[in-house]
Order: sequence, then C-alpha cells, then structure tokens
Amino acid sequence: MRRVSLVLLAALAVAGCKKQQPTTDVQQQPAAQAGASAAIQGKVLERLDAPPDYSYLRLETAKGETWAAVPRTEVAVGSSVTVTDAMPMNGFESKTLNRKFDLVYFGKLQGDAGAPPAGPMGGAMAAGEMPPGHPQTGGAMGGAMGGMPGGDPTNMAAQHKAAAAGPADVGDVKVPKASGADARTVAEVWTQRAQLAEKPVTVRGKVVKFNGGIMGKNWVHLRDGTGTAGKDNDVTVTTSDVVAVGDVVVAKGTVRVDKDFGAGYAYPVIIEDAKLAK
Repeated sequence: MRRVSLVLLAALAVAGCKKQQPTTDVQQQPAAQAGASAAIQGKVLERLDAPPDYSYLRLETAKGETWAAVPRTEVAVGSSVTVTDAMPMNGFESKTLNRKFDLVYFGKLQGDAGAPPAGPMGGAMAAGEMPPGHPQTGGAMGGAMGGMPGGDPTNMAAQHKAAAAGPADVGDVKVPKASGADARTVAEVWTQRAQLAEKPVTVRGKVVKFNGGIMGKNWVHLRDGTGTAGKDNDVTVTTSDVVAVGDVVVAKGTVRVDKDFGAGYAYPVIIEDAKLAK
C-alpha cells in the first residue's frame, strides 16, 4: 500500500511540474525557427536608423523591451506600433551601426505608422509595394526565388540566403580576363578587395546563378575559373540588368567591402550597381 502511494505522489509531482512550465511567447522564440513569424506590439522607446534600408526600434512590449528592425521609417519615439512578419535573429551584428543585438526581430510596420519607409534605392515606396527584403509581385523573380502569388512576402533572411549562396556545382568554368585598367579576375577582386573598395572594376565571368527582384535589384553570381572553391572563386554582383545562367558577361560596377544588408547577411566583397554586357 505504501509503495502504491509513493508512485501516485511521484506522478502528481511530474504533472505539477508540466503545468508550471511557461508558455513560449514572441520574445522567447528561438532564432532557429527560421520559418516562424509573429506580430509584436509596443511603444517606440528608441529609433536607430541604418541607412539606406533599415530602422531599428527599441520597443516596450507587454513582455518587456525588445528590438525590431523594419524598412526605413520616420516613426517617432513614443508612437505605438505593430511589427508584422517578425522573424527572430539571435546574436545579430549590424556593421552599419557597429552594434550587436542579443535578439532582434526583422519585420515590417503595420499600417501607416510614421512616414512611408524608404525604398531600396532611397526613395519612398509606392503604395502597395513590398518593403526591402521582400519579393515584388511578378517580374523576373518568378521561379528563381519561388515568388509567392499575389505578392505575399517571404522572410528577409530566406531572401538573403538564396541570393548569397552560390550553386553547389557548375562544372569547369574557364573565362578569359576582361581588358582595361580596372579589369580584374574574380580571385583578384577577392584578394585586392581592400584596395578596390569604392572603386570601379570590370570583371568577365560566367553567370552561374541569377536571383531577380530582391531589394529592387537582380543578384548575379559570376565565376571565371580563378580562385579556390568555397573561398574566392565566386563573386556576387547586383544589377538592374537581366541575364541567364550560362551567359558569359562583362560586369562593370563598384566594389563594396563588408556590405551589411541586414537579416544576418553581410558580404566580405560585392560588386554593386553593375552594368552587364554580353
């Protein structure tokens, strides 16, 4: 009889412990849940702008203070806002702000809180246009990014991840170097990036990946056969031009170093605003 009583007491203790476990709220969601999104409501205690694309808001919520990053906004301190499609990022470092956040939620402001956010090229976005980091309706995005019908957004990190990751295997690539004083191979862009920062460069390469309509730009991966796989054999180029995988093009653009696009994606070297010619 005594043994049965002990078993019953142990079972009741276990049940009691389960009831006392706190439920998971939006502030406690782990960043590993890449597909998780939520809405965060709160009062703006502080706003930090990271030109040209983002504003970081310190919010006072029902669960305590937290940070959220949204497309550039003029929302005033003291305003009550709702951040939708909020995706958690743990240990995120903004190189633009030179600051590391233990936890920040990337999303977009609901409604008309503050002025319209700045567009990806610096101007105010038109009504109905998706904020930076979300796909635009239609356009070249198509199947390359798995754009959702009706303009429904996917999260920013997924977009950056798709643009940043080069193809796994494209076989042998051998493309002759471009001509001119600012001509460089892909490997040279990497090894000379400190000296080339903010300078024009010309690179001839084979298009091994194309992603369209991310942050108002098309994202192209070029390889020319130089460099070491996984290290310096692939360079990312942003452009308004449309090309196809397999095209050999000459890209003329500006080298940017340690470019931080937010959502956890920074590029050690990237060629921006390039013009592409076949």
